[in-house]
Amino acid sequence: MKKIKKPLLITVTTLLTLISVLYFALPQVFAQKIKVYKGSKNFIWSRPALDTTKKTVIIVADNDGTEMFDLMAPFYLFNATEKANVFVVSEKRAPILLVNSLFILPHYSFSEIDSLHISPDVIVIPNMTVHLTTPPKPSTVNWIKKQYNSSNIMLSICDGSATAAATGLYDGKPITTHATDYKTLQKLFPKAGWVRNVSVTQHGNLYSTAGVSNAVEGSLTVIKRLFGEQTMQAVLHHVAYPHDDVTVRHESQVVSNGAIIKIASKMLFKKNYNIGVLLTDGINEFELASVLDTYVRSFPKSINSFSRSGASVSSKYGLTLYPTGDAKDEVNELHILRPNVSDMTEQQSFTHAQIVNYESSSNRYPIEQCLERIATLYGSNFKNCVKLMLDYN
Repeated sequence: MKKIKKPLLITVTTLLTLISVLYFALPQVFAQKIKVYKGSKNFIWSRPALDTTKKTVIIVADNDGTEMFDLMAPFYLFNATEKANVFVVSEKRAPILLVNSLFILPHYSFSEIDSLHISPDVIVIPNMTVHLTTPPKPSTVNWIKKQYNSSNIMLSICDGSATAAATGLYDGKPITTHATDYKTLQKLFPKAGWVRNVSVTQHGNLYSTAGVSNAVEGSLTVIKRLFGEQTMQAVLHHVAYPHDDVTVRHESQVVSNGAIIKIASKMLFKKNYNIGVLLTDGINEFELASVLDTYVRSFPKSINSFSRSGASVSSKYGLTLYPTGDAKDEVNELHILRPNVSDMTEQQSFTHAQIVNYESSSNRYPIEQCLERIATLYGSNFKNCVKLMLDYN
């Protein structure tokens, strides 16, 4: 009898644990309290000059929440060509939350672009719907429609497809999105020509990408069209892209219930860290977004950016960045990109934090670096869950 009871007890305990995970932890897996800027209002506005000899790329953003890698990857990659004006534009002249661990300032508001008669050659649309919990804003949708003239290029990134589809421009034309959100968006916008299992779609001047990480493939594809193979290859190698050419083949794998259980189990039963990323002047936007957007999908206890005394910093290509973290916040891990001597002083403010350095000599794709460390901490199965969240394969 005792031999029967022990296995039965183990089975019942396991089932109860899974039920607890599904019904109590599951709602917390994708929930996040959207941060609001509460810092100084003495903003340092960056107004890059318009070089009329270059192509102009406008990246549209929502002040209340825009997906980080969706915005920062194209911003960096188009700037790296050295052949483009790249402007971040939002409806309001106010800080933009890059969900959910960084604030940036836009270069221009919608009305300023209109008044300056700046006509974009490329319009980039990142995810601005905060994981589809908010519909595309009509004011943003209408402004984008006004900017598109069929001779310029539109590039939808990840769930930016919701905003792109809302314009009606993709009706009957191929468009893709994050694998996990495909069915939801197909129901919301049935007229668009939804497709799967590709990293990038193209129909004339209309492009779109699969989820998050595929912002790179989409940007490189448009760079090749605008500036040619040689420029595209130079940018590709510059970021240590892990393939010799842009990978169009893609497996649209959804975040399954099994993956959600693994994520919730990690949150319940494994060490959850308070993660900080140090902002420094000249910081590489591509690396910064890779680290923040990969680690946020490891579901830490918290993740924030920090800077000296909470002040703004200027990134490599001139974005004004403001941190979300406060010096009083607990930090278990402080991630430092391309560390230098001046960072040593800043580390003293985080005496109890483990320092995670990304050496300047490393020539590896940043997302791969982050995934490798996550696998070391939590195992390869959990790493694969993070890859699904990034739609990375």
